[in-house]
Amino acid sequence: MEHLSDELLIESYYKANELNLSEEFIQLIEDEIHRRQLTHKIKQSS
Repeated sequence: MEHLSDELLIESYYKANELNLSEEFIQLIEDEIHRRQLTHKIKQSS
């Protein structure tokens, strides 16, 4: 995932949620978002 641009990573996160992909996959994307300190770019949905 480190090869994805920040923008593509965020887009992938939203698309994975939209398509109801596996929680494990979404968690991998979220982990990378947190690692890159991009959490401010995603809406918290809890």
